[in-house]
Amino acid sequence: MSRHFAAMAFIIAGGLALSGCATSVAPVDVTRFHAGGPVVQAGGIVVEPQIGPPVDQLEFRTYAGAVSQELQRIGFVDEAGRQTTAPSQYVALISYDRVVQSPYADSRSPVSVGVGGSTGSYGSGLGVGIGINLSGKPKDVVVTRLSVQIRRRADNIAIWEGRAETSAKVGTPASQAGLAAGKLASALFKGYPGKSGETITVK
Repeated sequence: MSRHFAAMAFIIAGGLALSGCATSVAPVDVTRFHAGGPVVQAGGIVVEPQIGPPVDQLEFRTYAGAVSQELQRIGFVDEAGRQTTAPSQYVALISYDRVVQSPYADSRSPVSVGVGGSTGSYGSGLGVGIGINLSGKPKDVVVTRLSVQIRRRADNIAIWEGRAETSAKVGTPASQAGLAAGKLASALFKGYPGKSGETITVK
């Protein structure tokens, strides 16, 4: 009987550990913008940085891969690396940044620089701006943000854009780019295209 109880205890402990991993990333705040009418969710697309080459190729591929996976889930076709005579119909421009909120300083200290420069122009493609105040969040956390803008190549018009943000304690697995990127991308495209201008929290 002791072996039976030991086995059961091991299984329960394992289940609790997995549960802890599943909830290790905090809820994600998401805001999306798009024009009225049906929003495209099919066609060839390529994920690119917003401005200039990525500073960290490995980190860029992590975020780009997460975004590409969600775009394909929606119905787009990732044409990155394909031998085609014409460019993709759409381009998904991404930027991301991770900043630390320290208890020893009034301002945030950068952990890594986001691809494509500042995300301060978010919403500009559709004529809408947004500002996010991080001052009220707990200290000693890494705040990670991901912005995606889908543009039509033919006329360079932004047809959809969104921004997702989450936080995690410094040094925890959830503060690493790999886990955060997947969580942010999944939340960002949940219920795509979403209600324009509405901010939701995805757990």
